Amino acid sequence: MLSFYNLNFSVAGTDEAGRGCLAGPVTAAAVILPKNFDNKLINDSKTLNLATRNNLKNCLEKEAICYGVAHVFMEEIDKINILNASILAMHRALEKLNKTPNHIIVDGNRFKPFKDIPYECIIKGDGKYMSIAAASILAKTHRDAYMEQIHQEFPMYNWKKNKGYPTKEHRAAIEKYGVTNYHRKSFKLLPDQLTIDF
Repeated sequence: MLSFYNLNFSVAGTDEAGRGCLAGPVTAAAVILPKNFDNKLINDSKTLNLATRNNLKNCLEKEAICYGVAHVFMEEIDKINILNASILAMHRALEKLNKTPNHIIVDGNRFKPFKDIPYECIIKGDGKYMSIAAASILAKTHRDAYMEQIHQEFPMYNWKKNKGYPTKEHRAAIEKYGVTNYHRKSFKLLPDQLTIDF
């Protein structure tokens, strides 16, 4: 896992969570880590168990130079599409940083310029660079907490477990109970042979 501090400037890593979900926001985080920061447990959030993610969340929020987390909610996703919403969430997370980075590194292959700050897109960057991995952890833990919160309102979809992803259980609940205001109406919520009323 690389720190990217080969030059004497500050780097913000950014990543999103929830892009493939049927319900809930897409959530992004941006993180600037101290130059000598090192934690052997930090990795792509998808490779970590729940306890490790939550412990790392607490560590990162204490030890990062700064971080920002932002949601883009369902109505906006449906208006601008999920790719644009993911990039917008990353921009909003970067806006929350209380220090302006000299460089931005982004997980994936698509981004849009942010405040004329140079950036680099890195495929599978959350498994290569510590600040992107840190952002992936914060994005996932904050989004998961939101999904657990709205689960209380609609427990029949079991969002506390599936977090809004298109599991068989989630799709069966959509077929049975219909959609909520938390569902992304522009997404394919059910297979083609099944219809749903909005």
